[in-house]
Amino acid sequence: MIIKLEPINENNRDAVLALSVREDQPFVAPNDYSLSEADEANAKAPGTARPFAICAGEKIVGFCMLALDPEDENPVDRYCLWRFMIDKNEQGKGYGQAALHEIIRYFKENGVDTVYLSTAPANARGLHVYHKAGFKETGEIEDGEAIFVLKL
Repeated sequence: MIIKLEPINENNRDAVLALSVREDQPFVAPNDYSLSEADEANAKAPGTARPFAICAGEKIVGFCMLALDPEDENPVDRYCLWRFMIDKNEQGKGYGQAALHEIIRYFKENGVDTVYLSTAPANARGLHVYHKAGFKETGEIEDGEAIFVLKL
């Protein structure tokens, strides 16, 4: 399965905004909110937020946003998988696991050795995918979300 991360641009933005998750996944932020957060973060520190369309071939199947901010005082926010979602119509096809491998590769290529993420403890499907990719729970809870770490 070939998955690639494409930076959000005027050609794919609307397709990313059209993606959504199932109703039983309320802990996933809407993509318009995430892109707004990316714009705010990048206005303060250009390049910090890196939003991507997750593509399987030419088809956009998901969205992710990474944070790369070596100046951030909080290690959890320095290098993190900030947002991650696979469209409700594309879940269960292996895209999530394949996309995580690409995300991890991206971090490695950018010299990162430790990646964090946080998720709602009720996110059973996400927890399964993250554990399978090697993320480990730190035991910390921040803003009601469990913190995970992956040493690269």
